[in-house]
Amino acid sequence: MVKALAAAFDWNFSRIQFTPDLMPSDITGYELLGRNGNGDGGGPTMVFRRGPVFANLVLADEINRAAPKTQSALLEAMAEKHVTVGGQTHPLERPFLVVATQNPIEQEGTYPLPEAQLDRFMMEIHIGYPTPEQEEEIVMKTTGHAAEPLAAAFDKAGFLQLNDLVLSVPVPKNVAAYAVKLCGSSRPDDPRSDDYTKSYTAWGAGPRGSQNLVLAAKARALLVGRAAPTVEDVRSVATSILRHRIIPNHRAVGDGVTSMALVEHVLKVTA
Repeated sequence: MVKALAAAFDWNFSRIQFTPDLMPSDITGYELLGRNGNGDGGGPTMVFRRGPVFANLVLADEINRAAPKTQSALLEAMAEKHVTVGGQTHPLERPFLVVATQNPIEQEGTYPLPEAQLDRFMMEIHIGYPTPEQEEEIVMKTTGHAAEPLAAAFDKAGFLQLNDLVLSVPVPKNVAAYAVKLCGSSRPDDPRSDDYTKSYTAWGAGPRGSQNLVLAAKARALLVGRAAPTVEDVRSVATSILRHRIIPNHRAVGDGVTSMALVEHVLKVTA
């Protein structure tokens, strides 16, 4: 699915299989001794070899199977859109997106993503089993001859124009205020949160949560033909934006209160 997305937009695609022995340099790249490229017969110099993170769309497959040190190799790339190796900063090409998967069944030998890295992901989308009709179509299309490669619907320039269009959508003050209030209500040490949230939440949504709520609401408004987002747009995207940012505490785990339940509660009590 991710590879098809890259093909649809004519993006460079890279897949990284996360394993316990994966090193940070296997993602970002590394320096090795080589000769300069000036053709003057100069002496050896350090040459940077780019890692698989240098792509438009990076699939981090089973990201929770790698150790936290390796997971954190993506932090700078996702937040700053560049990589620093050997004191040199190497910018990443626009657009740059990371899609990560986690195995929901096997948990042995996995490392939960730290809150700082979870916060870098805009959305968490749960994909369950397909419907019988969808599964039948999958079987029919994948048990015969290989399908023709997808033709690109947009080039990179066209996608970047759409991206800039979303950024240029004006945001009404009440919509921004609602997004900020929604995130504030999820924080256990915030006066806007209630007793339920304080009792069951270890960590609430930070400022990136508010930013991504507004960005997603802008995109949704454009998709349905409106020139500006509404509070309802914010509420419609809140589940995917917030459920990986609101972390239940030990009491919540013991009482069976999940992050999804906390998100639903925050949406219910925030007017």
